[in-house]
Amino acid sequence: MNDYGFVRVGAAMPKVSVGNPALNAEEIIKAARELASEAVAVAVFPELSVTGYTCADLFGEQFLADRSEAAVEDIVKASASLDCLLVVGTPVRHAGRLFNCAAVIARGKLLGLVPKTYLPGNGEFYEPRWFESARVLPAEGVYLSYAGAKDVLMGVHQLFRVGKALVGVEICQDLWSPVPPSTWAALAGAQIIVNLSASNEILLKHEYRRQLVQATSSRLFAAYVYCSCGYGESTQDLVWAGSSLIAEYGSILSEAKRFELGGTSIISDIDIEKLDTLRVKEHHFGFEGDKPKFAIVQTGVEALTDYGKLELRRYVEPHPFVPQGDKEALGERCREILATQVAGLVTRLDHIHCRRAVIGISGGLDSTLALLVTVLAFDKLGIPRENILSVTMPGFGTTGRTYNNACTLCRELGTELREISIVPAVREHFANLGHDENIHDLTYENSQARERTQILMDLAGKVGGIVIGTGDLSELALGWCTYNGDHMSMYGVNVSVPKTLVKTLVCWASDRHFSDSEALRTTLRDIVDTPISPELLPKAEDGSIAQITEDVVGPYELHDFFLYHFFRFGYDPEKIFFLAKTAFGGTYPDPVIKKWLQVFLKRFYTQQFKRSCLPDGPKVGSVSLSPRGDWRMPSDIASPFKFE
Repeated sequence: MNDYGFVRVGAAMPKVSVGNPALNAEEIIKAARELASEAVAVAVFPELSVTGYTCADLFGEQFLADRSEAAVEDIVKASASLDCLLVVGTPVRHAGRLFNCAAVIARGKLLGLVPKTYLPGNGEFYEPRWFESARVLPAEGVYLSYAGAKDVLMGVHQLFRVGKALVGVEICQDLWSPVPPSTWAALAGAQIIVNLSASNEILLKHEYRRQLVQATSSRLFAAYVYCSCGYGESTQDLVWAGSSLIAEYGSILSEAKRFELGGTSIISDIDIEKLDTLRVKEHHFGFEGDKPKFAIVQTGVEALTDYGKLELRRYVEPHPFVPQGDKEALGERCREILATQVAGLVTRLDHIHCRRAVIGISGGLDSTLALLVTVLAFDKLGIPRENILSVTMPGFGTTGRTYNNACTLCRELGTELREISIVPAVREHFANLGHDENIHDLTYENSQARERTQILMDLAGKVGGIVIGTGDLSELALGWCTYNGDHMSMYGVNVSVPKTLVKTLVCWASDRHFSDSEALRTTLRDIVDTPISPELLPKAEDGSIAQITEDVVGPYELHDFFLYHFFRFGYDPEKIFFLAKTAFGGTYPDPVIKKWLQVFLKRFYTQQFKRSCLPDGPKVGSVSLSPRGDWRMPSDIASPFKFE
């Protein structure tokens, strides 16, 4: 069994019978059993779900208090057979005061009561009329007897251990306050925050609530389970839609369909390992001053889920580097990425008072994106595009398709185009080395790459410009570049742009930035459709590309996926393989994914020496392999992984 660091959580919104705790307890137990049958380890219910939130002045009646306590006792008894932590909302009387509480229940025990701190008393809300804030209690809380249990702690500063996770609790308005209780809970170690809520629907409130949950989960490096009441609450003045959300580090994993009849629920798997890794990496996650001490309560819930048998209840994005969303959102992200690349180059050119650039154009994706960035940078600086010296350097493997695309691209963009064949110089080099041209080995390939770089460097010196690097992040991760060849430049604009994103940016630019010329647009689209190749081996008999990069090192979409999860979250190969199977199960068979993951790990560890001396270039996303920035690793390190 392998849980891969996940904990399954759920938010349930049972049908409510206002003022009828016994009936509500039946619905809660029914929903709890359904969630437990789905291997949910933490099940959250709405605020005051035992009574209904809209009881109003009935909260002051003794009979409602007695019946709600009896209903909680029924829920506690029913939980004995469930391997699940239940968090339900109930009013609790203590010392002549009434508190809006979350009752935390597991394995037939009432483990604790967490009272609400911030009580809304404006607009449509009247909670101070009935309830007291947790702030009237001692900081360490109080012990009381409730629902058949003795010495139950009622206090805000409690965390509940579920498997590898710590769970913190807050209630509705607590989230909307300037300093929510969840802040302290997260700093005390809680990776999962649950919020029992009764949040009504008014125009635009749901979008704000959604943003608040996302932002809070991101700020706290945590998961946030927000469970709001729905069908059955009184609609005398307000409407309740069951607006429940599960978020993790800024991403919405699951969201309830609002305005449903009857009871509903949502489920998702929380990646505790990911959250812990992010907290370790982010050194600002902490607080140096005095902070409250939290009691850690052992729940007895192990949260073990065998993902060899169960489907992962969260979406795994196959292309994590590629902007997602609708056309407008995609456009905004692509515009932002290009603007960052352009700003980096503009600043460098302006700083060194340079008005010329030299760039090698192959007709492939990387050099195309680099040229587009350079053109936009020159436009922004008011420098004529003719000051960009675009050089196409045909070799033994250059095909008519890539050659023609390179030439058309430069002409349509209005840059200076120069053609310099590398064949004569490389053949002379072979002769000097005593190398047989018919032996297509590493010497054969690298000699061509280094000749091209020499031409570009010397041309830059001749015209007083800088060489713009074209290599991308995926090639750097794999070391798929020639040391001191295409590996080297004076400023690499694509250095933190992975291959899958390069393709997306070129597609987007063809439709938006450079759509005036049909010839240019057609050329850009054909470049996107051209198989990726360094074209260092002789072309096929029919003139097509014979050397396909992805046939040799593997699909870039897989390698980008591996890189993202390896770099961002430090996952071990077993977990990366599991996630890749989930993301690409319908595209690649498991043995193929495993094969290329082994290739990725081997190449990543053996090719660090190329990354240790990278030229300058802008960081544009969350992953950068610059030795001056995000990634430092010994070049002679041995790989710790033996992936079988």
